[in-house]
Amino acid sequence: MKNIDVRGLSCPEPVIRTRTALKNLPQGETVSVLVDTVTSRENILRAISSLNCDVSVEENAGEFKLIITPKA
Repeated sequence: MKNIDVRGLSCPEPVIRTRTALKNLPQGETVSVLVDTVTSRENILRAISSLNCDVSVEENAGEFKLIITPKA
């Protein structure tokens, strides 16, 4: 699993880093993205909605962990 921590970064940086990680991801791997704002979470979810990925979101103390798995 590739881990990306984009907490504290302003958009569009979290989206750019997430898309770059997905583009370079070996087949069968998963990306975990840590964000600290609802805006970043929503922007990433919108950006990857057309990329044929499964996404789960976990919330913990105001931070979010997005687990993104590209479908084969």
